[in-house]
Amino acid sequence: MLEISNKTNLLEQKSYKYQLQDVEEPNLYRDIYSYDEVPKVPFNHRRVPMGMPEEIWITDTTLRDGQQAVEPYTVEEIVEIYKLLARLGGPKGLIRQTEFFIYSKKDREAVEKCQELGYKFPEITTWIRANKEDFKLVRDLGIKETGILVSASDYHIFKKLKMTRREAMNLYLSSVAEAFEAGIRPRCHLEDITRADFYGFVVPFVNELQKMSEDAGIPVKIRACDTMGYGIPYTEVALPRSVPGIIYGLQHYSDVPSDMLEWHGHNDFYKAVANASTAWLYGASAVNCSLLGIGERTGNIPLEAMVFEYASLRGTLDGMDTTVITEIAEFFKKKIGYEIPPMTPFVGSSFNVTKAGIHADGLLKDEEIYNIFNTKKLLNKTAGVSITKTSGLAGIAYWINQHYELPEDKAVDKRDPLVLAVKTWVDAQYDEGRQTAITDHEIETKIAEFSKEL
Repeated sequence: MLEISNKTNLLEQKSYKYQLQDVEEPNLYRDIYSYDEVPKVPFNHRRVPMGMPEEIWITDTTLRDGQQAVEPYTVEEIVEIYKLLARLGGPKGLIRQTEFFIYSKKDREAVEKCQELGYKFPEITTWIRANKEDFKLVRDLGIKETGILVSASDYHIFKKLKMTRREAMNLYLSSVAEAFEAGIRPRCHLEDITRADFYGFVVPFVNELQKMSEDAGIPVKIRACDTMGYGIPYTEVALPRSVPGIIYGLQHYSDVPSDMLEWHGHNDFYKAVANASTAWLYGASAVNCSLLGIGERTGNIPLEAMVFEYASLRGTLDGMDTTVITEIAEFFKKKIGYEIPPMTPFVGSSFNVTKAGIHADGLLKDEEIYNIFNTKKLLNKTAGVSITKTSGLAGIAYWINQHYELPEDKAVDKRDPLVLAVKTWVDAQYDEGRQTAITDHEIETKIAEFSKEL
């Protein structure tokens, strides 16, 4: 049967419907995932069309998946994080949703305090165990959407749940039916989708969800979860690791609309951001992230990274306030006590700080030479230098001008006597065997001392 596609406006074959393959033995893809070897990337040279949705956005899991990787946040910290997310997302609500736990009294208190703020975005959603008591809890809190765990791979179905595919599917469908009964919009988290039998289980299961959704008149959201970070963004990669293939397959063979399709990834193989961007490019409206990438094992997709990916792909920030990212980093460091690795893009202390003298010389002449963009404007974070044995006169001059915010007519250059005096002292430090960078406090002390002498 031929149908006109709403996405491409072309005639497409829609006749084949994949049926559940209820196998006796689990398909663990041992040729790809041998466990004793690095996972392999198989190519089948099949391409699927790129098709970014008309609208894309970010959803947040800082207070759910992210919170599982750190000490539990206080109610006050949760409320502040929620406020910061709202400000960062801007008036268009590009950080569309954030999810909460609701198991404990503290969790529910935090939800209620965030609800009292009256923000439209991020919409408050939850993540629960799929049982009637939890659905009732969600409904009583006035929350319209909740996440439900529906593990997709045979690793989980056979090894963890000790079920067959048919038994697992029936369990998941009954959980979704309970959500419908409670009037809750279910968000099905297809855990471990990058090790799942895509056409033998995932597509047939999602097809059943779509039928139930149509009968109930309640939409079902599909979250494709790359739980172990196995996803691959390259074209022509074979399933189950192909991110383009997963997104295309869910749309083409299960008719999941873009606004009901979400990608959730992890960074085990350094591909979290690339995979999330690929999910956008191939048809998912939402990518699920956490602030600073905090999450299980190597972490989730860093939310702040996807803010800049959005701007790169769309050519606009659409009202998102990126200076809030620096405030978020400061809040996590100073209030929560979270230690951000210095080299972390956008938020690390070394992000736009150079230690090389030749780079500092370029910054002194024009910071655009060695700064990725106007970090002062976009992140309220001035490009800086760190004084080491390789910083040279230019690095010291730049540090003084930037640290003391000297106007152009008062700025020093590398021939200034003060710069020469500091350089002599720095060289002496390293001649005596010092290995570490000079701290800001040390330089401040020496500048005060040399200024009196000069």
